[in-house]
Amino acid sequence: MKLRRRARIVALQALYEIDSVNHNPSTVLQARLATQPLPPEGEAFARSLLEGVLAHLPQLDEMIHTYAPEWPLDQMAVIDRNILRMAIYEFAISGETPVKVAINEAVELAKIFGSNSSRRFVNGVLGTLAAQIPLPSRKAAERAKSKRS
Repeated sequence: MKLRRRARIVALQALYEIDSVNHNPSTVLQARLATQPLPPEGEAFARSLLEGVLAHLPQLDEMIHTYAPEWPLDQMAVIDRNILRMAIYEFAISGETPVKVAINEAVELAKIFGSNSSRRFVNGVLGTLAAQIPLPSRKAAERAKSKRS
């Protein structure tokens, strides 16, 4: 399994625990890394995902609410909610991950950890959101294009 996917799994498991029982994020991440060690670059990626999601939680939850209004956040499966948060953070806020990669990774995580319908739900919400919002990578491409004109 590729390093970034392994890091996403660690971050997702940490987010799940934090969301479920409100444990300290640093303690949770250290425990996850103790049971699933990653090389330094993987650990840094997992840490950046966890910290990024937690730092932008209200914004992420608002985006989920907007693009999945029929599913109140508190009624959504905890794993699905955190997969969505992580993917949206990756492509819509940090802009570090290409949209298609973030969505594909989220769907793969949903297949591994979610219910039978999780992958379709995650794919639908993320696909709709990606088509509707201006993404950091799109903004940069538009600025570059306008400078050339």
